[in-house]
Amino acid sequence: MADLHRTRHWSILIGRGANCAIVGIFVAVALTWCGCAVAAAAGDLYRTKVTVTGQGEVNRILGFAACLEDVLIKASGAQKLAGDRRLATYKSKAKDLVTTFSYRDQFAGKPIRDEQGTRDRPYDLTVDFEESKINDILRAFGLKPWLSHRPVLAVFVAMEQGPRNYVVTLDGTQSDLQRDALLAAADKRGVLVVLPSAAALAKSNITGETLGTTPLSALAPVAAEQDAEAVLTGRLVWDDRQLGWTTQWQIDWAGRTHRWQIRGVTFDEAFRRGIGGAAQVLSGNGDPVTRPLSARGNKLH
Repeated sequence: MADLHRTRHWSILIGRGANCAIVGIFVAVALTWCGCAVAAAAGDLYRTKVTVTGQGEVNRILGFAACLEDVLIKASGAQKLAGDRRLATYKSKAKDLVTTFSYRDQFAGKPIRDEQGTRDRPYDLTVDFEESKINDILRAFGLKPWLSHRPVLAVFVAMEQGPRNYVVTLDGTQSDLQRDALLAAADKRGVLVVLPSAAALAKSNITGETLGTTPLSALAPVAAEQDAEAVLTGRLVWDDRQLGWTTQWQIDWAGRTHRWQIRGVTFDEAFRRGIGGAAQVLSGNGDPVTRPLSARGNKLH
């Protein structure tokens, strides 16, 4: 497994105005220190990971296929590739595109709990793909790698579930799970994001209830303090009927406002679609697609 301290992994810049903290998300481990955002090496665009069960070949092949879709999106910024049926042929041969792969046992250090040994244990499967072959596939779809500067994105997300209504923050304990999922989504999509601190929101009178009606002019100072170059806002509302989150996203870029919606998904998937949609706009790949989804995450069994 790759060294967690290697700076070539994507870094997520969060709360520079509050704590000058950079969190590098990789294999679900956060490392923080003071400094400046570390630019990603081009090779990182061709690396991604997925959760699989065991280290058997069948699940590994399925993992390669899932990773191929993710890395095509990450390398190009084109979220519209998600679920594209034209990828099926390439996914069936994903193994031929892999240069290296490694496993990390999510239960490392914990006793084995079943008679099958490690067969049923969850693993992070990290996969590196050959750049030239990924670029060839992108060209076949009329796309190209997003190798130009990737703007730092300030993300303001409100969560509403019954009486609970709050904003995902850098340092608030109420949104720990959502923060981790959002940062993991940013890492998967190859985007640098900044999150507001609780103090910054309080100073600007921004709450979960008011975020949807807060003008961009009120969010811009908070984003500017963190050196963000664009602002993404989102609202996730729990739907008991669909047993999932209804989400609305908005980003202003190049003189235009872009909005999109997703229904009936986990908040992990909602964040991937939100960050991915913003990446699609920022990379010049067009407007995000609004549609219902049935995906419930990317854990493979």
